[in-house]
Amino acid sequence: MGAALPKQYLPLAGRTVLAATLARLHAAFPAARLCLCLDPGDAHFDPATVPFADWRRVAGGDERVDSVTNALAAIADEADEADPVLVHDVARPCVRVDDLHRLAATIAEDAVGGLLAAPVADTMKRDDGAGRVETTAPRAGLWHALTPQGFAYGVLRRALAEAGARGLAVTDEASAVEALGLSPRLVSARRDNLKITHPEDLALAEAILAAQGMSDHPADRNDTA
Repeated sequence: MGAALPKQYLPLAGRTVLAATLARLHAAFPAARLCLCLDPGDAHFDPATVPFADWRRVAGGDERVDSVTNALAAIADEADEADPVLVHDVARPCVRVDDLHRLAATIAEDAVGGLLAAPVADTMKRDDGAGRVETTAPRAGLWHALTPQGFAYGVLRRALAEAGARGLAVTDEASAVEALGLSPRLVSARRDNLKITHPEDLALAEAILAAQGMSDHPADRNDTA
């Protein structure tokens, strides 16, 4: 982002990216337990931005997989094998509440689990390593993997443990579950589930929130569109 602050603390629609994301998750799952993975040396975090009654701070790791592994370990004494676990990227504040509900319903009925995703709409090019097109990849059947991704606690913990033991690169939770030989369910989601990655994404995220009618804080409780 090239910013003075980590992107989760940059301003977005009158609050921080982190606060906006947590408000959206809370609007969907107010009774959920939250594990918030943060760098142990994070001095910018304000606990007052967390709307959940049941939450804990967990040490984040060098990679996403390390943070998720830490969170799963933190609730090991309390979680049942079948308990649903959703993993969300805090840089995705625009996820829709109805998409969250549909993912949760899918996980409750699917033995493997699933993830929010969107079918690829653009023509996909593969480069040759030197900045030129090597080939055009067929986009039929390709999906953009989004978050949250959700699985039963036991499935996800076993998938991450086995991937780590085998030295597999884990880019998301679904890839670890796939390495077990399982096929997560693709839950079609809205394309405005933007991940804030580049500086211009902040303005785009703010425009999306405004278009969703979600830029004002109290309206977060009424997202059913």
